[in-house]
Amino acid sequence: MAVLEHDTQRVEVDAEFAQYAAEAYNTDDSATLASSNTSLHSSLVNYEWKHGRRYHAYQAGSYSFPNDEREQERLDMIHHVFYRALGDRLFLAPINPNDGLRILDIGTGTGLWAIHLGEEYPGAKEIIGNDLSPIQPRWVPPNVRFLVDDVEMDWVQVGEGVKPYDYIHCRYMAGGIKDWPGLVKQMYDNLQPGGWVEFQESDNTLYSQDGTLTKDNAMVRMMDGLMFACDKIGRTMDPAPSMKKWAEDAGFINVEVQKFRLPVGSWPKDARLKEIGTLMAVNFIEGVEAFTAALCKDVLGWSQEEVSALNAEVKASAKRGNAHAIFDFLIITGQKPE
Repeated sequence: MAVLEHDTQRVEVDAEFAQYAAEAYNTDDSATLASSNTSLHSSLVNYEWKHGRRYHAYQAGSYSFPNDEREQERLDMIHHVFYRALGDRLFLAPINPNDGLRILDIGTGTGLWAIHLGEEYPGAKEIIGNDLSPIQPRWVPPNVRFLVDDVEMDWVQVGEGVKPYDYIHCRYMAGGIKDWPGLVKQMYDNLQPGGWVEFQESDNTLYSQDGTLTKDNAMVRMMDGLMFACDKIGRTMDPAPSMKKWAEDAGFINVEVQKFRLPVGSWPKDARLKEIGTLMAVNFIEGVEAFTAALCKDVLGWSQEEVSALNAEVKASAKRGNAHAIFDFLIITGQKPE
């Protein structure tokens, strides 16, 4: 099955922004950096604190990123990025939730995707979001509810009293899953015949279309380090390129891959891509400490000074915006045979 690419043309650079960036940041990395110097059991909410950030308590250590308010704000921002990237759509699978569908959102995070879906599709019978952290709001649409659960544990078997889902959504779970083929198989087993699955993940290898992003760029070095660290703990940071195969191996048919662009920075000429790129730059600037804290220190053994230096370089590169970096955002949909 061929990959369907959206925004296949070159992402044009905004000439005015390029001129501004050249004037505002007319130094190299080193010079810039020189100036930068509802009631839950207590075991679920007895969070772990380390590196100045808060982490989940349930199945502690299985997810390497924090769950505090700063991280929740970043996740909500990324929800908007993905929504805009898909042309103001929450999903691409050929479904209508208003047909009384029963829906599961794996790794729901702040629950914003599930809440957004419940608001747009009040006819959806039930939307369940699960996560390791009980950070979702209490006031939600009547067809939405949340569970604290580890999706990598054995799911309760479909049968008497347990109904299968019509659609399962899984987004932004890079670095959080140890056995992707096993998870995909459980998703297959818990779908209705004819039901759909959808994965939304970025291909986490940054690139540029004009050669402005080099391998020594701090954003590239950070992503390489995160992928290396996640490989060491057996939780790949780059599952997107393999998801089509995992879905087909599990038995899904009509598997389709669609590709969208996520620029990093305000440099694109197109208004929608400029909006996305601006938020993606904020994602690096505001989120870099969350990305590197546990993985670089606990897994790679870096010192605080080494991590801080990398973080400062990443922020400077994202602010400068002269490297026209892009992620590919992949949407993989598949259907369980009738």
